[in-house]
Amino acid sequence: MSDIFTRRDYLVFQNASLLDRPDPDLPVCVERTVLVWVPLAFLWFRAPWHLATLFKKTPPKAPLSKLYICKQVLVSLLFLTAVSELAATFGEDYGSANKKNPPVLYANPALFVVSWLLVMLLQEAVRRREKAVDSGSLFLFWLLQVVCEIFSFQSLLREALKEGEIASRPHFHLFYIAYGLKLIALVLSAMADVPPDLQDMAKKNPEVGAPFLSRITFNWFNRMIFKGYKRPLVLEDMWELNEMDSTGYISQRFEEMMSQELRKARIRLQKKQDRKKKSRSKPYSDHNGLVKGISQDMLIMMEQSEKRSKIEKKEDGETNYPHSWLVPSIAKTFKWVLIESAFFKLLQDLLAFVSPQLLKLLIGFTKDKPVHAWQGYLYASLLLLVAIIHSMFLQQFTLRSFKLGMRVRAAITAAVYKKALTLSNDARKESTVGQMVTLISADAHCFNEVTNFIHLLWSCPVQIALALSFLWVELGPSVLAGLLVMVLMVPINGLLAIKSKSFQVCVMTYKDKRMKILNEILSGIKILKLYAWEPSFEAQIQGFREQELQVMRKSAYLSSIPTFIFFCAPTFVSLATFAVFVSVSPNNVLDAEKTFTSISLFNILRAPLGMLPLLISAMVQVTMSVSKRRLEKFLSRDDLDINAVNHDNMLSVMPFTFMPVWVRFLSVSLDINPGSLVAVVGAVGSGKSSLISALLGEMHNLSGSVNIKGSVAYVPQQAWIQNATLKDNILFGSDLDELRFQRVLEACALEQDLELLPAGIQAEIGEKGINLSGGQKQRVSLARAAYSSADVYLLDDPLSAVDSHVGKHLFERLIGPQGLLKDKTRILVTHGISFLPYVDEIVVLVDGVVSEVGSYSSLRASKGAFSEFLDTYAKQESSEAQEKYCKLLFLAPLVPLKSVVSGGSLKRTCGASPVFPLYSSMREKENFSPRAKEELGSKKGQRLIETETVQTGGVKFSVYLQYLRSMGWCYGTMFITVYFIQNLAFIGQNLWLSDWTNDAVRYPNESTYPARIRDVRVGAYGGLGMAQGFLVFVGTLLLADGAICASRTLHTRLLSNILRAPMLFFDTTPSGRVVNRFAKDMFTVDELIPAALRSVILKMLELLATLVIICLAVPLFTAVVIPLIAIYYFVERFYLTTSRQLRRLDSVSRSPIYSHFGETVSGLPVIRAYGYQERFLEQNTVTIDNNLKCVCQLIVSNRWMAIRLEFLGNLVVFFSALFAVISRDSLDSGLVGLSVSYALNVTLILNTLVRMTSQLETHVVSVERVKEYAEIPNEAAWIAEKRPPDGWPSEGRVRFEDYKVRYRPELELVLHGITCDIRSNEKIGIVGRTGAGKSSLTNCLFRIMEAAEGRILIDGVDIARLGLHDLRSRLTIIPQDPVLFSGTLRMNLDPFEKYSDEDIWKVLELAHLKDFVGGLAAGLQHEVAEGGENLSVGQRQLLCLARALLRKSRILILDEATAAVDLETDNLIQTTIRREFAHCTVLTIAHRINTILDSSRVMVLDAGKIVEFDSPATLLQKQGQFFALARDSGICTAETTSL
Repeated sequence: MSDIFTRRDYLVFQNASLLDRPDPDLPVCVERTVLVWVPLAFLWFRAPWHLATLFKKTPPKAPLSKLYICKQVLVSLLFLTAVSELAATFGEDYGSANKKNPPVLYANPALFVVSWLLVMLLQEAVRRREKAVDSGSLFLFWLLQVVCEIFSFQSLLREALKEGEIASRPHFHLFYIAYGLKLIALVLSAMADVPPDLQDMAKKNPEVGAPFLSRITFNWFNRMIFKGYKRPLVLEDMWELNEMDSTGYISQRFEEMMSQELRKARIRLQKKQDRKKKSRSKPYSDHNGLVKGISQDMLIMMEQSEKRSKIEKKEDGETNYPHSWLVPSIAKTFKWVLIESAFFKLLQDLLAFVSPQLLKLLIGFTKDKPVHAWQGYLYASLLLLVAIIHSMFLQQFTLRSFKLGMRVRAAITAAVYKKALTLSNDARKESTVGQMVTLISADAHCFNEVTNFIHLLWSCPVQIALALSFLWVELGPSVLAGLLVMVLMVPINGLLAIKSKSFQVCVMTYKDKRMKILNEILSGIKILKLYAWEPSFEAQIQGFREQELQVMRKSAYLSSIPTFIFFCAPTFVSLATFAVFVSVSPNNVLDAEKTFTSISLFNILRAPLGMLPLLISAMVQVTMSVSKRRLEKFLSRDDLDINAVNHDNMLSVMPFTFMPVWVRFLSVSLDINPGSLVAVVGAVGSGKSSLISALLGEMHNLSGSVNIKGSVAYVPQQAWIQNATLKDNILFGSDLDELRFQRVLEACALEQDLELLPAGIQAEIGEKGINLSGGQKQRVSLARAAYSSADVYLLDDPLSAVDSHVGKHLFERLIGPQGLLKDKTRILVTHGISFLPYVDEIVVLVDGVVSEVGSYSSLRASKGAFSEFLDTYAKQESSEAQEKYCKLLFLAPLVPLKSVVSGGSLKRTCGASPVFPLYSSMREKENFSPRAKEELGSKKGQRLIETETVQTGGVKFSVYLQYLRSMGWCYGTMFITVYFIQNLAFIGQNLWLSDWTNDAVRYPNESTYPARIRDVRVGAYGGLGMAQGFLVFVGTLLLADGAICASRTLHTRLLSNILRAPMLFFDTTPSGRVVNRFAKDMFTVDELIPAALRSVILKMLELLATLVIICLAVPLFTAVVIPLIAIYYFVERFYLTTSRQLRRLDSVSRSPIYSHFGETVSGLPVIRAYGYQERFLEQNTVTIDNNLKCVCQLIVSNRWMAIRLEFLGNLVVFFSALFAVISRDSLDSGLVGLSVSYALNVTLILNTLVRMTSQLETHVVSVERVKEYAEIPNEAAWIAEKRPPDGWPSEGRVRFEDYKVRYRPELELVLHGITCDIRSNEKIGIVGRTGAGKSSLTNCLFRIMEAAEGRILIDGVDIARLGLHDLRSRLTIIPQDPVLFSGTLRMNLDPFEKYSDEDIWKVLELAHLKDFVGGLAAGLQHEVAEGGENLSVGQRQLLCLARALLRKSRILILDEATAAVDLETDNLIQTTIRREFAHCTVLTIAHRINTILDSSRVMVLDAGKIVEFDSPATLLQKQGQFFALARDSGICTAETTSL
């Protein structure tokens, strides 16, 4: 040692007298070695990571910035000071022969010389590193330098002042010069040096340009916090993502890992299947030659074989796909993030156990009065320092963990979307759109949640092990008693969790049933209102809701047990440990050091013990349950065969066998010449659409091939419309060519629609084309195909959705021989026989086989399948003359209004719903009277469906009061009171424990600790702990009951009000918004608000109790409480304003992901046909990125708040410790331990309180949303004071007196003074062009729309004075759309169970359904699927007829009841109506004139007025509007009857 230091230094180090005095100092040897070498060691350790950049082959060039030059100049000056110090040492040694400097004065300057050269290299490496703005390592190095040299700084200064002179001026001056330069270097290292190429990005994302210090404290986020405080944030305010957080980057890496792991999993599966095949192929035989008893043995073997086959089938069903590859893929994709976060978590866990040890030293200091005061200040400072470093590590770990969860969700979402785009047709059959949306919502979210806390799997056991180790040191084997209590709690919690899960499953079952009925109600709300069936369906929903609430109550009661255990756990564990400790030996007396160190350790132990069972349960759920299995199964399904269609020849279908969806084989062989128009015809189910799908490559190819030369455009039978502008729907990603665009609009008859739509070509089309009629949607779909300029056009019956004259226009101007597409290859599936004479070739399909191919004339002459098709659907055209006449009409130039199209169509959608007056199906200009045009023009600019409002600002206090009122003031007051008393018990228990520790002073170890006092201490401590648990248990039960009351009240009000809302509300409100109130918002009210409310109240009271304890223990602390609360409030207000809006933006930006996904899946054949998969993938990436921006900002905002709250909590710890040191003469050690141990818990309480307050505020918005829909204006009362007499209406007379009505108050009239008298038993036909007011007239009879002026009298009674149910239940309607609800057939006919089974069988016989229903196994109890999907359209319409027959009122309204059925069903319905309703007044709305030619009178409406009203024969002779309509419908002028 003497060769390094002087003898004096060595003695000083050994003596340690420099520390054992009021003004301590470190030994010189420590200052000159350890404190010098530690920073340099850190620098050299980190150097290789930086220097690697310098050795890259082509390092990026970065310009020399002023900051960089300053840094290098500064280090150069430090290099010169080191050289100067080395020279000064040499000069002193060689200038004096007597005294030589110690070797350390040579070693340190030499080390600094080399180190400063290294620093200059490192700064150059940072400059060359891509996207680097500073170096965290260099900042920490400079920080260590400045901190470590503080001791030398004060030592040299103190020695100079003490001696009165400076011993070595060169060393003295050079040290202070170097120290000043190092301070400047520290400041410069905290500044960002943003290169020019990053400056633009730094403006879009400040994190890119943030220096190290700003990144670890999240100061770079201040701008967003201040912006959010000043005004509500919007999506445009969100900053850009880092590259590593972007969907494109994440998805690419995940896809690479996923493909590798999936390939391995497929190999494993193949090997497993091969082994199974081998094992199954082994014969079971008996070779012993014994015959006796063989039959018995064979029976046993057969039974065993059957059992084995069942088990094998079950196993195959569960594992017949590659599995166990998803979790490894995620782990490998994000391994570096996992490693980084694990490192921070480990450091944070280790630091968490330093504070209890410092607390122990601090308590020891307060007990040992002679110890110098500086030790207490040192412990207080160390508590603050350790807490700050612990907070830094914790927040970095949490940031990475939550970002990991976000990235995993993004990766899974992107992978599922990409898979959906490439799924084969067979694979698509296995997943509905709803199931696929669930994969990216629920399942991806499940993985997100688990990966957030993945590290707790190993961290919890580590924390438990460390805590028990330290507790063993304090209390010895007694800690095993506490450990036993903890171990017993784990299985109890596990069992409760399993039971709770079963309750949740039960709740979800009832919720699914409730939501299923609600969806059906919203889909068929008009039918419910027309039939006055709302009370029946309301009772059904309320029944399921009540069952749901009962299970929720049981679940809430059950969850109160874990809450009781969680609150009692620290008491039970500490009580068991302390009781055993003081009982095993009379010498064991609890002192403050042992008690409060143990209490701190128990507090640390509480979190991992509570989290571990829940985490294991969650991990098992994800890795072994539904989410993982479903994702693996979906992502491993087969892709579409991209080689199914070749593009190297003319369009040809070689002998080709497909397997369509309904598993009927389709065998086709065709050759189609370029530029030809080919029609595909056949009966329903013959395979026409399947042929189109096969040409698109959507079918499973069994043999043969398809060749298509050139690009393809596809128009599906059900038009697929995007939620975008009309222009974007037509362009579909192509560039705009104005001339071509206008030609397409004209050819597709869309020009007048642009005049009617509010924003013209820029009009936004709603989801699934909600604001377009069926005809408009189909014409937009055709326009999309026409604009694409493809080579081959596949048209799947696009003309069935439009009126006959519009179909003629489309054929002549677009599809036909003279149309826009005349030079293109066109394959047209059609039922319209009028077009067939003008196609080049006709393909006739019969049962999936090409029956005939040829021209119209040749096929007609052949008298084959085509001839039969014409005879069936041409309505038996009787003469060649008529055919020629119609043919001449068809070939004539298109003249609106006078055009005639003969023949019918198999299926067409008739008329536009009155819901969309602005968006009625497009007709020729002459279809609108000048008055109608004027009306429509005045409405221009108005929106039917307004954008849903996004709440901004704070939630009003009235909303909280609304929830508490729904809960009941009694429950609210009681549970808050109980929780308050529990906190008083908490304060009392801790003060009792503090007093208990003073027994160590009263009864030193030498004396015997009285057993009586020991028992009192243990009993009172345990009793107060039990009281806390019991009170929390009672409070939780009260809150559970109150929450159930609130849920019941809010749901009942919401449901009741929604069912009483007028039709206008449902017309202008997408059903998704209503469903959202009943689903997501009610779930929030049921589950999330009670939990958040309980947490907020408990944590608020716990915080107050902790502050009270600290203030009672250390009165001086009260001086800083108010400033700390003020700072807390200020920071919380800033945070909550921004965080609240970020949460809302997260929700708003998440919806487009699901909408876009659902839209894409529903339009998959169209997207694939056009080959636009990549564009949709890019759009999906942008949509996910928009959400990730919000999620990223939300995660960072939480960390911004957390680190500031933790710093505030650390100040609480510091001040409580500091004031304890200052007041140590007046405080006993028990109070000091009590105050500091609970101060250590303040940080966690503050974090939880702010998080739960934010969540509560977010969740309470759901109450606001429910309240909004529970207060919408209602329609008239269901039952009024004036009730109609029994048997009303007895005659069936209807009289309109100057009746006027409008759709909405702000719109103009749609019926203008209707006056007419309909006599008893009259059969009235109501006709008119689209928008004339036909449907409005019938709606008024049921008061779906209320009168603006005038009145309607039925049998002399003014219907406006009746209750709605009294009116609607006495009228009967057979609607156009046959709506059925899920449930039994009987419920669909008689929901109120008014009629006997005999009555129902009778009407079923009249409706020609008796044989069908009788043949069903369940008969009348046969379950109808959702929407009646397990019944044909004809059967559904006949059931609607049966409803009408069952009610059989004197007035029947037919709203084009046979428009969507085949001719046979039409005939059955018409015959039954004529026979069974012969003595009733019948009003028939007709779009097909031939259905009302046998009416008593026909009412012709135009622009809301009656223009003609007389018998059909009279009106045809007048040759007015009815004559024009009849002619347009194909009824020739020479005839007055239907063809």
